[in-house]
Amino acid sequence: MRRGRILLLVVLIVVIGLAMLYVAFGNLGGGGFSAISTPLPEQVTKVYFAAQNIPPGTTITRDMLGTFSLPPENVTEVMFSEGEEANLIGQVARFQLDQGTLITSAMIGGKVELPPPSWSYKVPAGMVAVAIPTDRLATAAYAINSGAHINVNVCITIVDVDPAFQTALPNYLSSMQDIFFPQDGRPLITIDATTQELPARQGRTELDPTFQKPIYVVPSEAQRPRLVCQIILQDVVVLNLGNFQLSQAQPVAAAPTQDANAPAVQSQAETKPDIITLMVSPQDSVALNYFVYSGAVFSLALRNPNDTSRVEAQSATLNSVLTQYNFSLPSKLPYAQNTRIDFLQPPLLPNDITPQQ
Repeated sequence: MRRGRILLLVVLIVVIGLAMLYVAFGNLGGGGFSAISTPLPEQVTKVYFAAQNIPPGTTITRDMLGTFSLPPENVTEVMFSEGEEANLIGQVARFQLDQGTLITSAMIGGKVELPPPSWSYKVPAGMVAVAIPTDRLATAAYAINSGAHINVNVCITIVDVDPAFQTALPNYLSSMQDIFFPQDGRPLITIDATTQELPARQGRTELDPTFQKPIYVVPSEAQRPRLVCQIILQDVVVLNLGNFQLSQAQPVAAAPTQDANAPAVQSQAETKPDIITLMVSPQDSVALNYFVYSGAVFSLALRNPNDTSRVEAQSATLNSVLTQYNFSLPSKLPYAQNTRIDFLQPPLLPNDITPQQ
């Protein structure tokens, strides 16, 4: 009898628990089961970017492009979205487009809108490219090449000139006879001009120390120009050494057949560039043009690209180098070298000899 009561009590507890669970699930489900709601996907716009590095002047193709998604509110009119491929493919890159760069309308243009040389985009804004003559000595034995950082040295010569004539001193002299007054009253002056072969140069009067008489001294040669050198530009970047490649291929005449066993001879243009292009300010480009057409001699000094320092250099003249480097003036001795040396000649190096064609 007692066991039956316990069993009945357990059954009652189970029934009450099931009822409570049913009521609880009914309240949570709103009286019934419903499907789980999922958030709607956000609206996005796919825009184009450079999937690889695109050099300036390169025609853009579909393989160079990739897309990524942006919220519509972040997409501007200058971007290219899906459906606008016709406005992007076939255009030309105005600038260097690195991989991952979002392409905008300002970065591309039609072929007719672009200047022909693609290397013009390497010149920074506010700078210009100008070429000057050079050689092996001026380029540190061709250690200076495209992209190098250099200093530009210039040497010029100075002479004294007549302020009115603007000709080098001393002036030439001409003899003039006395003024003659004929009967008609018109004065006449006769001037005997000297010739270029035997010019009479302007000199000066000096007192002879031995005879104590004035003598007229004239120069034994023309005026010697005075040399001066100075650093005019510092930390200049080289755009190119030698000639740029022409945009249009030039027709080349057929070369005569050569012997296969003959040694290959490199062209002089390939081995000895005679021109270099620098990136400078517009004002410096004008100064370089002045030096080029005034007969100045350029010398380029290679520097470390990480060195951005500047120096206040002094001009190098005969007086400054003698003083700075402690040159002693040679004394006038009663003996001299057996071989007379009037001019210093640089040594002739084997590479300076141009092979005969």
